[in-house]
Amino acid sequence: MAKQTNIRLNDEVRAAAEDRAARRGLSLQGYVADLIEADVSRSRATFMAGAATFLAGYADAFEAEVGEDRYPGLRDGLEQPAPRDAA
Repeated sequence: MAKQTNIRLNDEVRAAAEDRAARRGLSLQGYVADLIEADVSRSRATFMAGAATFLAGYADAFEAEVGEDRYPGLRDGLEQPAPRDAA
């Protein structure tokens, strides 16, 4: 469900944004929404890449600390080990 958000822009920034939106065939609202979505997606991708790198770098330490019991409480023999490169 989409929510409406209001922002305040000075006249110069608004004019520049409207111009860029028009060049892309977008409304100002669509242009701003696209910018925010792109920024959020980039941030999410950056975080996930960093988390994967961190986990890969410490996989041996995690395994030594936690061991192979990835499914506590599950009867022996039912678990399936995850691949080491699983994210």
